[in-house]
Amino acid sequence: MEIVSRNKCYGGMQTVYKHASDACGVEMTFGMYLPPQAQTKSVPVLWYLSGLTCNHENAMTKSGMQQHAAKYGMALVFPDTSPRGDDVADDEAYDLGNGAGFYVNATQEPWKPHFQMYDYIVKELRMKLQESQPVTDRHGITGHSMGGHGALTIALRNPKLFNSVSAFAPITNPTQSNWGRKQFSAYLGDDEATWAEYDATILLGELGWHGDILIDQGSSDQFIDLLRPQSLTKIIYEHRQPAILRMQDGYDHSYFFVSTFAGDHIRWHSERLNGLDS
Repeated sequence: MEIVSRNKCYGGMQTVYKHASDACGVEMTFGMYLPPQAQTKSVPVLWYLSGLTCNHENAMTKSGMQQHAAKYGMALVFPDTSPRGDDVADDEAYDLGNGAGFYVNATQEPWKPHFQMYDYIVKELRMKLQESQPVTDRHGITGHSMGGHGALTIALRNPKLFNSVSAFAPITNPTQSNWGRKQFSAYLGDDEATWAEYDATILLGELGWHGDILIDQGSSDQFIDLLRPQSLTKIIYEHRQPAILRMQDGYDHSYFFVSTFAGDHIRWHSERLNGLDS
């Protein structure tokens, strides 16, 4: 992996890497923060998946998560949201193509050759981190909006790989939302039965989760109708799934919202990743 930049941050190190990706067939970029504790021991990891139009930089520079990660001795990983490059398929719309990978493995042309974000996160990048960084095998995952969708679906499908999961204003029911139906049709085809493995509401109902879940949602979120938090809440209630769902009064969909509650999420993950919860 090639180092793009390195900056000391809260006693630790914020690094940006780029590397050739077998999963996506192009060069991928991601950010990683190692807290000061990583200088002497391996530390647990929290993945942060970003939302539509974002790349690896958004949360890395706007969320303020490094300060909290340094306090609790946790590494942070900030992957990109899609493959990028001259040979990568794209669309004029902001919510398809570059910056809008939706963390799926595309099966349809022209997206299939590069848009394999699920495998990139779950298999390729995780393996690279385990091989090259001072991290343990205790991983948590969180994300915002489209990234919250990715965090929930990836964790629910891979409970042996992820020990904790949370989300900020996630797209909870994409098969029933315009933030999902359009993209799934393009990436996965018209057979809606194949979409279910990327829908957190459906997956939680079918698979459950081995621990509890933390979700924050702003009450003034301008996209709340597309996020459909009521769908996931209904499943949580029906299946008696342990969860904390907080409707935060007056907060919108921005990084002002994410940064306000980032410390809560990192503390929550730290409690679970340090062995207090399976």
